[in-house]
Amino acid sequence: MNYVLIIHEVEDFAEWKKGFDEASAIRKTAGELSYQVLTYSDSPNKVVHYSLWNSHDHAKAFFESDEVKLIRKKLGVKKLDFIYLNQIEEGVL
Repeated sequence: MNYVLIIHEVEDFAEWKKGFDEASAIRKTAGELSYQVLTYSDSPNKVVHYSLWNSHDHAKAFFESDEVKLIRKKLGVKKLDFIYLNQIEEGVL
């Protein structure tokens, strides 16, 4: 499984979320299969986007594209970190 963990700092969560939702079709076309959006409990403008992709190559191509860079700028993303992860194990306790 190919996961991507992105930690964003945004100017305004509501504006970022609106743009994130509007980009769902291009994310799906690029290879995103599922996602979760979380915020820090003490800072709602610190956002975590955790997603499953069909491949890390597709995810990297999407996130590094000029189109997505422009969208991030428009949505007020101030700082972000990408972490590409491979699932080793999953369980329920």
